[in-house]
Amino acid sequence: MRLPARRSLLQVASALLLRSGAPASLPLGPRSQAPDSLKCFLGSLKMEMTSMSLKRGCLAVEDNDSVAPEETKKQKVSECCLTRSQDGAENDCLPSSEIKPGPPEVESAKKGEKNFSGQVQEEEEEEDGLSEAGQEEEPESFADMMKHGLTELDVGITKFVSSHQGFSGILKERYSDFIVHEIGKDGRISHLDDLSVPVDEEDPSEDVVTVLTDEEKQQLEELQLFKNKETSVAIEVIEDTKEKRTVIHQAIKSLFPGLETKTEDREGRKYIVAYHAAGKKALAKVRTAADPRKHFWPKSRGSYCHFVLYKENKDTMDAINVLSKYLRVKPNIFSYMGTKDKRAITVQEIAVLKISAQRLAHLNKCLMNFKLGNFSYQKNPLKLGELQGNHFTVVLRNITGTDEQVQQAMKSLKEIGFINYYGMQRFGTTAVPTYQVGRAILQNSWTEVMDLILKPRSGAEKGYLVKCREEWAKTKDPDAALRKLPVKRGVEGQLLRGLSKYGMKNIVSAFGIIPRNNRLMYIHSYQSYVWNNMVSKRIEDYGLKPVPGDLVLKGATATYIEEDDINNYSIHDVVMPLPGFDVIYPKHKISEAYREMLTADNLDIDNMRHKIRDYSLSGAYRKIIIRPQNVSWEVVAYDDPKIPLFNTDVDNLEGKPPPVFASEGKYRALKMDFSLPPSTYATMAIREVLKMDTSIKNQTQLNTNWLR
Repeated sequence: MRLPARRSLLQVASALLLRSGAPASLPLGPRSQAPDSLKCFLGSLKMEMTSMSLKRGCLAVEDNDSVAPEETKKQKVSECCLTRSQDGAENDCLPSSEIKPGPPEVESAKKGEKNFSGQVQEEEEEEDGLSEAGQEEEPESFADMMKHGLTELDVGITKFVSSHQGFSGILKERYSDFIVHEIGKDGRISHLDDLSVPVDEEDPSEDVVTVLTDEEKQQLEELQLFKNKETSVAIEVIEDTKEKRTVIHQAIKSLFPGLETKTEDREGRKYIVAYHAAGKKALAKVRTAADPRKHFWPKSRGSYCHFVLYKENKDTMDAINVLSKYLRVKPNIFSYMGTKDKRAITVQEIAVLKISAQRLAHLNKCLMNFKLGNFSYQKNPLKLGELQGNHFTVVLRNITGTDEQVQQAMKSLKEIGFINYYGMQRFGTTAVPTYQVGRAILQNSWTEVMDLILKPRSGAEKGYLVKCREEWAKTKDPDAALRKLPVKRGVEGQLLRGLSKYGMKNIVSAFGIIPRNNRLMYIHSYQSYVWNNMVSKRIEDYGLKPVPGDLVLKGATATYIEEDDINNYSIHDVVMPLPGFDVIYPKHKISEAYREMLTADNLDIDNMRHKIRDYSLSGAYRKIIIRPQNVSWEVVAYDDPKIPLFNTDVDNLEGKPPPVFASEGKYRALKMDFSLPPSTYATMAIREVLKMDTSIKNQTQLNTNWLR
């Protein structure tokens, strides 16, 4: 590979890493051979902005708790969701320039919106901005670009609750160093520990799934969907037996509803001929989301197949799109309790409508980095927010803290907890934070909304986005800017399509083309920004004890702590509001701080209703201190940075023995286990242990300074 002479070391290193695509369960090649501090530096260059590397004073963190939180509205607990998955088919991915958190509250829950995933996302080749930088000799290195990013101070994250001395460590030197297990509504932690398929006398044989070739399946699907001019598809029966013909008949009818079959003799050979029984009306009837397999589902069986999904390096939405593609169904027949982010190994429960466990289990032979198991048939789907939280198993490698420091840090985490800040990924990674767009929406400043989303910006972005922004700044022509985008489903592409359709004088309608949950992400980011700042001020002014005027929840209702009631509460009971029209504020000087902050942003705290109903904020309540449950830890010694330090569910299924640790070794690692409620950022828990700024900007600068 030839590289331009002026291409910097930083760009080369990052581009190589970004193109490597190493699987989670394998050593990462050159990275694992590099000095430990260099590993951290290289890790921080990865464009997965929710993941960071920490060494010599730098932290590597990523959150996998993108699930519905336990924030509560004034009269009703509001199950909030840090996902992109609240609006059914409108779940397009955000571009690399926008981080992917969701709202701090699901206001749409009042309307009974269903928890369905979005449209199938087509595979696409995505060039990374840094890879392109090598070809175009961009003047700034990644580290220089990240100087324009946010720090924790910029988003109100300023306080710690513990007094121990911080130390450094490397998080996710291997993908398997960060594992998330979903905790269901019954309190049970999801594990993949059974790959067997429930026995059902009405199930077709295993041969039904495998008897048709990929080419035959493609032809049958095109026939089923009227995508070709043929009126039938003939499949020759090579091994002509009655049993073989029966299996082919069953396979076609079960996999391709709407098709009928018959056996024909043609020149001495047997063929199974598939054809449409009753035209397009019959096809439409069986292809509805409510009943996609109407003709071939046993009445005695529950309509939903529930299963445990184990995945590596895929977020939940992408995983469901992959499953949908292989099963040839729409993603909206899947349901789940919460989404899990990409950069980890995660285990969660999924439900799918009228797809048999047999068909799902067959995918284990086809897919890499996925495993499906623990199948059961149930009457109901899963609902967003039904989970109790997530259990994390995290390894911090090559720690520098003494045993005493580690004990102090973990004991504090277990007994006191951490400040329940919204993490850095909530606010974006470029020079235009998502909360600024949210503030402009709330101000009804639509020209500013358009400008903030589309204008050129400093920071690390994909190359085609940079070109699109430059074209927009030069021409203000949405069609010309769109031509610079090979991928148009991101926020920028959607807004430009809207501007092309509705014109520059109707920005509100143009912005409305963006899926609803992505639009709400901006204003929820602003709420999170206000909440972080107010909580920091609350802790600065009043410390870690409840005071008269603080808010607590009684059931789903927020009430004030009175002077004579103060001893009945602890800091763990205190909540603070995200601003909105349906919340109350503390009865002390923090209330005035809320008012001053919103007034400075030209917003009226007494009128949080918007002209456009979608952007009216009802508000929610959020605990200010979270104490993790099921906390345990151990410090282990190891010599080989490539060895896993604990087994995954798949390791256990394969019978791999657990790792054995020596009493001494070159390196020390801190293995942590803890459970968190929904909407709680694991990054903020780890920040409290290590006492480090988790922002990309800070970590990159620390790594770059060390390398130099």
